[in-house]
Amino acid sequence: MPDPSPPPLVRVIAATKDYPLGHRTVQALRGVTVEIAGGAFVVMQGPSGSGKTTLLNLIGCIDHPTTGSVMVAGEDVGTLADASLSRFRARKLGFVFQNFNLIPVLTAAENIEYPLRLNGVSVTEARARALEMLDSLGLGAEAHQRPAELSGGQCQRVAVGRALVTHPALVIADEPTANLDSTTGAKIIELMREMRDRLGTTFVISTHDPQVAALAERRLLMRDGLLTDT
Repeated sequence: MPDPSPPPLVRVIAATKDYPLGHRTVQALRGVTVEIAGGAFVVMQGPSGSGKTTLLNLIGCIDHPTTGSVMVAGEDVGTLADASLSRFRARKLGFVFQNFNLIPVLTAAENIEYPLRLNGVSVTEARARALEMLDSLGLGAEAHQRPAELSGGQCQRVAVGRALVTHPALVIADEPTANLDSTTGAKIIELMREMRDRLGTTFVISTHDPQVAALAERRLLMRDGLLTDT
């Protein structure tokens, strides 16, 4: 008999998320269920307030659901204590943000090294892996430049490298092209797809940009705290 299909990398089951707002409660998610396969390249779309950032935060293990469950890489992340969750994120996840979130006093190479050092990788190995990553991103010549000396597109490439250098199972990218022009933004998304093809990393990307969404292999459309299409 053929081998069964591998389990999904991400499984969200009937997840809700409530936030207190003064004397009332806002329900940001209203029972979302979705599965994402390993190696997928997924774009999440929806208007402001639709719940996409909340869902992204649950998948990225930044927040817990109010009810329901979130499984990532076989782990029920909603049951993990804060310290265990931090270790899980450091081992399994990478993040790319719209504002790059690079450390301004560190060089491009040092920014990419940073998560490796947090994971206990030696200085020598971390530097070698960071330089190899920069070369693969076309930024080998900028290894010793600080973020203020780089263009927006270059900073976002460094951020992608930082997210990928630990070889995570999943990369969460929250509006990664929002502060870039359309041409540079498209190049960043293509870079992410190339890195997915090379490393097998799963990408889940939130965006308002229809050009970015057009490059997705799968789209998750959200409105009013619900998935309207998967």
